[in-house]
Amino acid sequence: MSDQTTTRQTWVAVGPSGTVGSIHRTSEGFTVRLPSRETDGSAVFPTLAVAKSALFAALGPGAEYPEFREH
Repeated sequence: MSDQTTTRQTWVAVGPSGTVGSIHRTSEGFTVRLPSRETDGSAVFPTLAVAKSALFAALGPGAEYPEFREH
């Protein structure tokens, strides 16, 4: 018998106008979700830092870098 612990972590990205997206830890890596876009979360990023960069890039030109809050 093996003990496996599944840790679910979520980071909410908060910009000047409120929540702009979220990052979710999966068993394969990290996925990004943006409420303004319909995505299936199929892109998996290897690290949290890369996922944060991807979310920021998806916000578009002129966007401020969001604050990431773990939930």
